[in-house]
Amino acid sequence: QVQLVESGGGLVQAGGSLRLSCAASGRTVSDYNMAWFRQAPGKEREFVAAIHWSGSNIEYADSVKGRCTISRDNAKNTVYLQMNSLNPGDTAVYYCGAALRTSWISIVARAYLHWGQGTQVTVSS
Repeated sequence: QVQLVESGGGLVQAGGSLRLSCAASGRTVSDYNMAWFRQAPGKEREFVAAIHWSGSNIEYADSVKGRCTISRDNAKNTVYLQMNSLNPGDTAVYYCGAALRTSWISIVARAYLHWGQGTQVTVSS
């Protein structure tokens, strides 16, 4: 079973950038489809980005497309989310999730069996 630990969140002004990291242990990130979700207060957890276990396919939510990049470093067993042009609407707790290897990428949270504890991202206007 994989354990996930997110880091890299913080307070940033609108227009700024952050890079979130999701460090895995116990299993390798290439054993899973990996994704980033976020959850704002009073809202459901929503999909942000995902990368297929093979690295051959990547999906983004429309709200972050063109501003965020998901990537994976197998040597460091870590998944990243580079976020640029941040705005207050991006404020949320960001979670890293791992789903069983499938031929497709899921954008629903219930498909992801393993989660980290989350990292807070706050964007000030």
